[in-house]
Amino acid sequence: MTDRAYTRRNVTRAAAAGALTAGLLCLAPLAQAAQTPAVPAPPPASGIAAAHHAAETPSTLGTLSRFFARDGAIARSAAQPRIEGATVPVYTLSPEFVAGKANAPVAKLDFLATTAVSPDGQKASVWAAHVGDSWKVVNIATGDDETRYAAEGAKKLGGGTVFREPQINAWYVQRGDRVLPLDQDAVRAVGAGGTTVAAYRDRVHKAYGDKLPGSAYAEKGLAGGYDEPGPRGGSSSSGLAPAATAGGAALALGLGVVTVRRLRRRTAG
Repeated sequence: MTDRAYTRRNVTRAAAAGALTAGLLCLAPLAQAAQTPAVPAPPPASGIAAAHHAAETPSTLGTLSRFFARDGAIARSAAQPRIEGATVPVYTLSPEFVAGKANAPVAKLDFLATTAVSPDGQKASVWAAHVGDSWKVVNIATGDDETRYAAEGAKKLGGGTVFREPQINAWYVQRGDRVLPLDQDAVRAVGAGGTTVAAYRDRVHKAYGDKLPGSAYAEKGLAGGYDEPGPRGGSSSSGLAPAATAGGAALALGLGVVTVRRLRRRTAG
C-alpha cells in the first residue's frame, strides 16, 4: 500500500469516527431529555384560595358534620368540624408517563385537598376540583393522606412533586431523576432507597401499559382494580384508577345526596 493510499484510508476512518462521535453527542442530550420528565403545571394561587374557601363554606361544614357523625361515631350536633392547615395540590400518576411519552411528567394535577378535623379527633380530606369556571368540593374521604404526604414529601425532597399511584395506594415524591417512597406501599414497590425515573417508568409501564384508557382492559370497566367505581365527581383524571382512598370511607357529593362508600381493593386482572 502506498503512503498516499494509507494516508487517505486513515483520513477516511478519522472522518467516519468523527461523524459517529458527533452523532452520539447529538443523541446524548435527546436520550437524557427522554429520561427527564417535565414538571407538572401547578394550580394557580387563585385556585388554591378558591378551593380552601369552598372547604370552609357552611354547606361543606354541614356535610362534614354528617360525615363525621356516620355510624354514630359522634353526635351530629357535636361534630362542629373545622378546617385545618393549607390546601395542597394532589398529583396522580400520569397515563402519558405510563405510556412512555417523551418528557411526560410523572404525574398530573388531579384535585386540591384540604384537611378537616372533628372535635373527637377524626380527620377528613375535602377534595375540590375545577368544575366549569370555579373550584367546587366534589368529594370527602377519611384521613389526611393528601396533606400529610405533601408535608412529608417536602421534607424528604424539597421542591419535588408528591404524587400517588392509586392502583397500589402508594405515595411518592419525585424530583429530577429520583423517585422516593413516602409510605410502606411505595417502599414495597421501589425499595426504601427509592429508584430512578427510568426504572419507575419501566415498572409502571409493565404494570399498567395495557390498562390505559382505550385499552381492552379499560373497555371491560376493570381499570383501577377496584370493586366499585370512584365517587361521582371525584374520579381520577388519570384514567388509571378511581380517586378514592382504598379501604377508607369516601363521601360522594352530587345533587344534594350524601352517601358513604367503603372501597375494597382487589387484584387487577
